Amino acid sequence: MPNHAGSGTPVEKRAVRAPGVREQMATRTSFMAGGLGLASWAPLVPYARDRVGLDDADLGLVLLCLGLGSMLSMPLTGILAGRFGCRTVIVAAAMVLAITLCLLAIAPNPLLLATSLFFFGASLGTMDVAINLQAVIVERAAGRAMMSGFHGQFSLGTIIGASGTSVLLHFGLPPFQVTLVVFILISLLVGISAGGLLPYGNEGNKKEPMFVVPHGRVVFIGLLCFFGFMTEGTTLDWSAIFLITTHGFEPSSAGVGYVLFSIAMTGGRLTGDWLVHAFGGVRVMAFGGVAAAAGFFVAIFAPWGWLAVSGFFLIGCGAANLVPVLFSAVGRQKDMPPGLAIAAISTFGYLGILVGPAMLGFIAHWLSLGTGFGLVAIMLLVVAANARIAAR
Repeated sequence: MPNHAGSGTPVEKRAVRAPGVREQMATRTSFMAGGLGLASWAPLVPYARDRVGLDDADLGLVLLCLGLGSMLSMPLTGILAGRFGCRTVIVAAAMVLAITLCLLAIAPNPLLLATSLFFFGASLGTMDVAINLQAVIVERAAGRAMMSGFHGQFSLGTIIGASGTSVLLHFGLPPFQVTLVVFILISLLVGISAGGLLPYGNEGNKKEPMFVVPHGRVVFIGLLCFFGFMTEGTTLDWSAIFLITTHGFEPSSAGVGYVLFSIAMTGGRLTGDWLVHAFGGVRVMAFGGVAAAAGFFVAIFAPWGWLAVSGFFLIGCGAANLVPVLFSAVGRQKDMPPGLAIAAISTFGYLGILVGPAMLGFIAHWLSLGTGFGLVAIMLLVVAANARIAAR
């Protein structure tokens, strides 16, 4: 019976080799490339703001274009991967990501900066969904937990991207030249991984619908992903301000909370596969949600600054494997095709990153930032309470 290959041309249905070690390594490398590209933008933000002459309020509006691009691209990625394969989608998205990063370093006015950010976000969202889809397929073929390790490579990429870009800028390399270095690194990582990326996106070219409205267990898992990603976005955007306003930290040292969170998150994900194998996804998710909630409560009620900082480390330890376990779970559900389901929960997750911190801003304005942190902690307890339903 004829089948449609990635090019859209009818071909004979071909035998598909089960993913193995080569595909596992390619998945890890692709996750690292995605993290590298994303984090390399963060140190460039002040340079872009000053170059085009934006105040903080206008910059906030321009930065929304990144999230808008991601949100619009994610629902389409499952369709694209199913038609053209993970390999084509990941390689194309990674190269657009690298090119638009270079454009962000030279955009001369707000309009071009916003346009570049839109395509940067779209390529990032596309790559995120496609590599998670490949990860689900590879993990299922391996028959063992691997998702936390894959996400750990993304975290390593963010550390390398943010720190490496900062160092190069510190030593006087112009922003455009810094982005050229990142472009070369992403190109190398993509070149190394391309041979192991899957030429299909739906586990052996099974015929799947072009679109399915999210439903069933996918919506439930997506809601829990919203809470998990909201935890990460909250810590990124508000941890330093919390330490300054509540515990009197100087701005120059207030970033220590997020640094410890990132270290704990990376370490937790790199050891997460072992934890899931040893204790099961349900226990990892339940105890992780409780630990992350406890970290927020420690930060809120700590009488000393050093103890509040340790709370952010605990948040990182607990939250590290929530999202990887949920991605593994959505790969096992039968309510929707995996590609479309992963696109759906990724969209829920990014909503958590985008909407969550903004909601906290309103709560902090009308009540207090500690109250907002408390609400996030309650959400994490909801995640823990539903671990058995979500991760079974």
